[in-house]
Amino acid sequence: MKLYTTSPDLDNALVDPASWADERGIHEQFRWLRANDPLRWLTPEGFDPFWNVTKYNDIKEIEGKKQVFINDPRPTLGPKGMTEFLQQLTGRRHLVRSLVQMDDPDHSRYRALTQGWFMGTNLRKLQAKVDELAVMYVDRLADLGGERDFVKDVAIWYPLRVIMTILGVPEEDEALMLKLTQELFGSQDPDNQRSFAPEDFFQVVADFEAYFAELTRSRRAHPTDDVATVIANATIDGEPIPELETNGYYMIVATAGHDTTSASTAGGLLALIENPNELRKLTADPERLLPTAIDEMIRWVSPVRHFMRTATEDYPLRGKTIRTGESVILWYPSANRDEEIFDAPFEFRVDRKTKQLAFGFGAHVCLGQHLARMEMSALYRELLGRLESVELAGEPKYVQSTFVGGLKSLPIRYRMK
Repeated sequence: MKLYTTSPDLDNALVDPASWADERGIHEQFRWLRANDPLRWLTPEGFDPFWNVTKYNDIKEIEGKKQVFINDPRPTLGPKGMTEFLQQLTGRRHLVRSLVQMDDPDHSRYRALTQGWFMGTNLRKLQAKVDELAVMYVDRLADLGGERDFVKDVAIWYPLRVIMTILGVPEEDEALMLKLTQELFGSQDPDNQRSFAPEDFFQVVADFEAYFAELTRSRRAHPTDDVATVIANATIDGEPIPELETNGYYMIVATAGHDTTSASTAGGLLALIENPNELRKLTADPERLLPTAIDEMIRWVSPVRHFMRTATEDYPLRGKTIRTGESVILWYPSANRDEEIFDAPFEFRVDRKTKQLAFGFGAHVCLGQHLARMEMSALYRELLGRLESVELAGEPKYVQSTFVGGLKSLPIRYRMK
């Protein structure tokens, strides 16, 4: 990716999914923005304009003011006129209404429905199952012959199995869940999308909804001990939650619950391969270093690339004024390379004590952050104990997506003990 310093080229490059397939290039672009124009008004072609926010403290400040900066009506980047097109085609303002699209009071009430599932006591109950799955997938890697694609053979499947176990989706349906997730989050990538037609993207959501409608009927008739049962039988003010919100809840758990962890898991291994001294350090002392190493992997990858907020009142920031009704885009990969916050941010260090923002901040901080850390720790604890050597066996490739992304291919050559 070429480094741009003037509009419209800079504006258009940041919203171009192809730019995000160039990991180094996009980080160089953000480095320039942080140093020269950290809060910039962008007017990319085909999009309503917005403020471009690249600094750690600015993002944290905005996310900490949930009454001033709200998710609705623009939680993520979307082309100009999409809301109107969606309303004409489906009668909805949002194709999906999940925690991502909600503000208070709905956000707090809906989040509380499942929050207990992703907190300390319940996670401790899941530890044995997560450890068991980690062993199973490292066994799979050991059986695959010494040269595989770590993304396609391990990183996408392990967190998928974990979250589907929690949700209550049977193993035979995991391939469908993976396909639909890749089509939803990777809809801008030519390897994942069905087509460039927006109607096909809407059909992906419809396929999710059809699956989860059947799951709802099943869990209402036969409740079990899983998150699907919680969602299917949830009530707000004594009434069952509406179908749109029910399906949105399933979708955010089923998709964000594995895709982001997959990206961090794969990106973490690439960082270790590219920094062999850090790999040796971590392998020599995993019990002490795994907690910091996992957070460093998550900082390094920052799989959720952005969210957006819209101002409900005029707000001063960096000597400028964000006007009522104007939107801001929060770039988490940029925040997690901010030179004012992180010492040598372009160095990968397994012993870095980091306060990364990959999970967001404030009311909308990621519900599954503790589960993600648990999964990655279990897998790496098992992998590092059995991995004798590992190196690249081809060129890593990244998803073309401005929203959620990471590696889509990581060919490795390895030996197991």
